[in-house]
Amino acid sequence: MQGLLPLLAALAAYLIGSLSFAVIISRLMGLSDPRTYGSGNPGATNVLRSGNKAAAILTLVFDALKGYVPVLLVAIYGGRYGLGEGTAALVGLAAFLGHLWPVFFKFQGGKGVATAAGVLLALNPWLGAATLLTWIIIAAFFRYSSLAAIVSAAFAPFYQLLIWGAGPTAIAVAVMGLLLIWRHSANIQKLLKGNESKLGQKAKPHGGKP
Repeated sequence: MQGLLPLLAALAAYLIGSLSFAVIISRLMGLSDPRTYGSGNPGATNVLRSGNKAAAILTLVFDALKGYVPVLLVAIYGGRYGLGEGTAALVGLAAFLGHLWPVFFKFQGGKGVATAAGVLLALNPWLGAATLLTWIIIAAFFRYSSLAAIVSAAFAPFYQLLIWGAGPTAIAVAVMGLLLIWRHSANIQKLLKGNESKLGQKAKPHGGKP
């Protein structure tokens, strides 16, 4: 049974990650489904385009917490059950994958920036802080959330490897970084064409259906 604990913990983390708070909070606050306007992405940046800053902040916080809390629980309580860094990294990755492909929302999830940030802060607070600082600097200078996320995703694995070395955490961070960049492929095209939306820009109807 103990050998199954890492898999059970990862499954629980995936289910928690599958809670799409952009959609849940928007519904609770009587807002339009974030998958129907702007980028169509169920995430905090797109919710901000609704004009409701409180909804965007709540989405950001809860999306980050669903990555942070599962990893933190493993870090605090896992030792007594023989669960170490490898399980913590697996749980963090599972929560992140849940956000990308949520079982409760027809596997149509967001890009995972806030959830990845929560995972990093729980796995390695200094790595999380360095990655968040990178995001803030890029976002402040260029006003593109997508560009900030792409640069941060690219730098995070290198921060981990150069400062703290290889291991399960480095693998999880690298996988999340690659997936984050892949999920931003459409944004990369828009950035190259010069028509990417900037932070806080007014929302436009999204062509696709949720």
